[in-house]
Amino acid sequence: MENKQVAENIASQLLKIKAVKLSPKEPFTWISGIKSPIYTDNRMTIAYPEFRQQIAQDLADLIQKNYPDANVISGVSTAGIPHATGVANILGLPMNYVRSKPKDHGTKSQIEGRIQPGDKVVVIDDLISTAGSILEAVDVVRAEGAEVVGTAAIFTYNLPEADKNVEAHKTTLKTLTNYPVMIEQAQKLGYVEAEDMDLLHQWYKDPESWCK
Repeated sequence: MENKQVAENIASQLLKIKAVKLSPKEPFTWISGIKSPIYTDNRMTIAYPEFRQQIAQDLADLIQKNYPDANVISGVSTAGIPHATGVANILGLPMNYVRSKPKDHGTKSQIEGRIQPGDKVVVIDDLISTAGSILEAVDVVRAEGAEVVGTAAIFTYNLPEADKNVEAHKTTLKTLTNYPVMIEQAQKLGYVEAEDMDLLHQWYKDPESWCK
């Protein structure tokens, strides 16, 4: 998270459009089996033109500040593609996107769009949990001889596993907002009761054992 005002605004808008839902008393179950008081679907942002454009502008500002040498924007398929497109348009840069697996026909490429050895690439996704998807894309980009100067996303749960994975891949991650800001805004705007905040904080401290 780079800018508190941006972080609060993005968090508030995600809550408003119901891209983020909080339910401490009736938790969601992630694919991993982890019980969670939060469910996030940032794909919903593409349905809101003004908010979509704001996300693109905020990501572009973040990239210009933290990764000024970037000359190519890359999106993680599929949720990262619209945001990478918006950023590339604002910055006037070439773009590509990384497929989840190589095509089974033609060139059998896993990257669509511009990719060349020596490119300085920022990889964009919409959401970070363990950072697995975005880091798989980083590996694919690097395999083409390009340099990944960093990664960016709209929202992160700030889980320790994600931090460890990003560090192990020798890259950096910058996001517009995160879980602590999200629950703070949720309480401020009345999306959760004050009594729910303890549960939300408990999950953040130990998500694997929460609700067992």
